[in-house]
Amino acid sequence: MDGFREDAADDLASWPTGRLLLVAARLVEHEWNAVLSGHGLTHAGFLTLHALDGGPRTQRELAARTYVEEQTIRPVLDRLERAGHITRRRDPADRRRMVVTRTERGRQAYTALMTGGVAERIVTDRLEDPEAFRAELTALITALRGGNT
Repeated sequence: MDGFREDAADDLASWPTGRLLLVAARLVEHEWNAVLSGHGLTHAGFLTLHALDGGPRTQRELAARTYVEEQTIRPVLDRLERAGHITRRRDPADRRRMVVTRTERGRQAYTALMTGGVAERIVTDRLEDPEAFRAELTALITALRGGNT
C-alpha cells in the first residue's frame, strides 16, 4: 500500500492495538477496492448492495445500515443508480421518502463477489485461524456498538 513502508513492520509489536487495527483495515480496504472496481463498485456501493440483500429499503435505513449519514449515502446511490445496480422511487405511503431496490444487475454483481468467496479470501487466505479471527472481530464490533446487533 502506498505510504506503508516495509521497514515500518519492524516496530509493529510496539504499536497500540488501535493503530494495528486501523492499518490492517486500510490495507484490506486497498485490496478490496481493487477487487470491487473490477465489478464497477466502490466499498460504499458494495455495502449498500449488501444492505439491500433483504429487500428494498429507504435511504435513511441504508444510511443507518452502512454507518454513514443520510447526506453521505446520496452520492453512493447516485453512482449505483447510474451503473444500473439500483432503482429509486418515492414511497407511496410517504412521498418524502425514497425507497431503494436492488436491480437484477446489482444482484448479479453482489452475488459474484459473495459466491466466489472473494470478500473472505482477501483476509482469510492470510490467517492461520480465520474463524477465530472473525469471532474476535465480531465480539469487538458488538462491544463497541454497546452490545446492539
